[in-house]
Amino acid sequence: MSGFAVLAVLGFGVAYIGPMTATSPRAQAAEVAPISLYASTIANAQAYLAASDQTVGLGRDGVVYSVYVTPKPTPTPTPSAAKGSSTSSSSWSPPFVAPDPGTAQSIAYGMVQQRGWGDDEFACLVALWNKESGWRVGAYNAGSGAYGIPQALPGSKMASAGSDWETNPATQIAWGLGYIGGRYSSPCGAWSHSQSTGWY
Repeated sequence: MSGFAVLAVLGFGVAYIGPMTATSPRAQAAEVAPISLYASTIANAQAYLAASDQTVGLGRDGVVYSVYVTPKPTPTPTPSAAKGSSTSSSSWSPPFVAPDPGTAQSIAYGMVQQRGWGDDEFACLVALWNKESGWRVGAYNAGSGAYGIPQALPGSKMASAGSDWETNPATQIAWGLGYIGGRYSSPCGAWSHSQSTGWY
């Protein structure tokens, strides 16, 4: 057995040392262009391999689709005149919105109705005085000197409606409606003038 043992040790030595001493060719790193999964699957997506060796192209080159959509006719707008408005020169009439109770607009609404003017006239008044003063009793225009809700020029003119003209919305509104009625016949007349000239 000793001969077998020597032979076994010698065999293991050759098996272990032999590959280390043998020369093997050096590995060469080859550059391979990266390819995405998408590119590899789409490369031949438009080709079909039939039972023969030839490929048949299924490309859509030269195929043109056209769709005709029948246009819908546009409706012709019909102008509608504002009901009860005393002037037709304004192209836009403000909408009526009921005022909140206890506000200056609520006071004005009652006075407008007392004069026999309708909701359309009140809507014009709201638009006019929104533009002029924002319905603020103490609104003052430093450039012109106009004061109050109706922007009286000068503000002291409103003293003809009451001595509390500087602080009382009812006094200012009463004076303003008298001014509008005397000069423009109605709030919509004043609004129309304001829209065309920038003042009333």
